[in-house]
Amino acid sequence: MIIIKIFNDYTDLKKEDVKMLEELKTFVAVVEYNSFTKAAENLNLSQPTVSVHIKNLESYFNTILIERSIKQKNMVITESGDFLYKRAKEILMLMESSIEEINNTSHSLKGHLKIGASYTIGEYYLPKLLKEYSKEYPDVKIEVVIKNTSDICKGVEDFKLDIGLIEGLSTRFDFVKEYFSKDRMVLMVPYEHPLASEGFSIEKLQNQRWICREEGSGTREYLNMFLTANEIIPKNIMVMGSNYSIKEAVRNDLGITLISNYVAEEAEKNKEVSIIELDQSYRRHFSYILNSSISISKATKAFIEKIKNN
Repeated sequence: MIIIKIFNDYTDLKKEDVKMLEELKTFVAVVEYNSFTKAAENLNLSQPTVSVHIKNLESYFNTILIERSIKQKNMVITESGDFLYKRAKEILMLMESSIEEINNTSHSLKGHLKIGASYTIGEYYLPKLLKEYSKEYPDVKIEVVIKNTSDICKGVEDFKLDIGLIEGLSTRFDFVKEYFSKDRMVLMVPYEHPLASEGFSIEKLQNQRWICREEGSGTREYLNMFLTANEIIPKNIMVMGSNYSIKEAVRNDLGITLISNYVAEEAEKNKEVSIIELDQSYRRHFSYILNSSISISKATKAFIEKIKNN
């Protein structure tokens, strides 16, 4: 779900500046919804008004921003439009952050925090953290998006997320990145599987059926490295779209997997699966990432402090 916040306090802006901001908000909404109609509904504007806003911007910048079919059923963002979209997001986020900081007092923190988290963090680590954060800052509106690591990185890059929490690797050098926790990777096998009950060795993982996440997932990335480093050739690989589905697949004897202890430990306690511990080299870090192109809000800063102290 995409949320576009409408600013209501423009007392320090000139009339033409306010008009430009409104038009930029409209343009961002059209791009993100890929629809004039949906943008109009979200911004509580008429569709003709949305069209006028886009035409005004195209006239101002003397370029085509959106290629539209005659019936406006199909639209393509031009190269100029893509450039303006990214700059408009920066401007609007900076405006929102400035208003929040001006309105905040030392005793009250308000605003909107958009968090992106990869699946393991979002499903198993983040809820407790958000409970503590929300208790301390009840006036901050929180929006959480849970997707795989590559999608979260893309969301931060495109200014759709204030902060991303990932378990995989990010090769982007233009992100601000910092580790905040460690994760223990374990082998999860069906309950009372021979691998768990007999003496374990890496060699016994040859020709096994493996369950894994989709490409772009931090967990899949780590499994690929594990198999390559140990020269393991799977018998076959079954791809699942969530940690829960992987756990259920293993529980039903469809294969084995390498997964975070956060996912496996509760299932082990319930005797649904068995866990095989690996040595200290099979550890990975959870990281938070920020887009280095913009200043972060007070709400985001407070969330980072909560992460570091958790």
